[in-house]
Amino acid sequence: MAKIEEKQPIVAEIKEAIDGAASMVLVDYRGLTVAQDTELRRTMRKENLIYKVYKNTMVKLAIEGTEFSELEKDLEGPTAVVISKEDATAAARVIADFAKDAKITKSLALKSGIVEGKYYDQEGIKVIATIPSREVLLSRLLGSLQSPISNLARVLNQLSEKKAEA
Repeated sequence: MAKIEEKQPIVAEIKEAIDGAASMVLVDYRGLTVAQDTELRRTMRKENLIYKVYKNTMVKLAIEGTEFSELEKDLEGPTAVVISKEDATAAARVIADFAKDAKITKSLALKSGIVEGKYYDQEGIKVIATIPSREVLLSRLLGSLQSPISNLARVLNQLSEKKAEA
């Protein structure tokens, strides 16, 4: 058993990572190959996500008394932690997309997560993983707002052309 002095820097690192985080997701990574794990870590870095494997006891100590404390009950077996400071749904979405694209859904599974202060069990976090990024949602909204305006402009243009002919 590691001494308390040895645990403190790791617990402090975890606390620093979750400070101000939008979400924290727990992942079962059993069965990942070294190559798959390396690629997953690379993907996480690109998305500005923190992906780490810590001892469950260290994570429990770090999340105690925080908005992420409800995750303690899911800290069993091999568990990786994915933390997002910016996009609340990114952690779950990137894990789910990576597992689907690499066809390793049996090796990489979402356990649970806290997204914007709300706890989601395994089924709930899978639903969160299907939510597109903020940028995608904004572009969809902009597209749907522009469509009626474009149609109106087209109709007005056709009306002015008909008046010019007459």
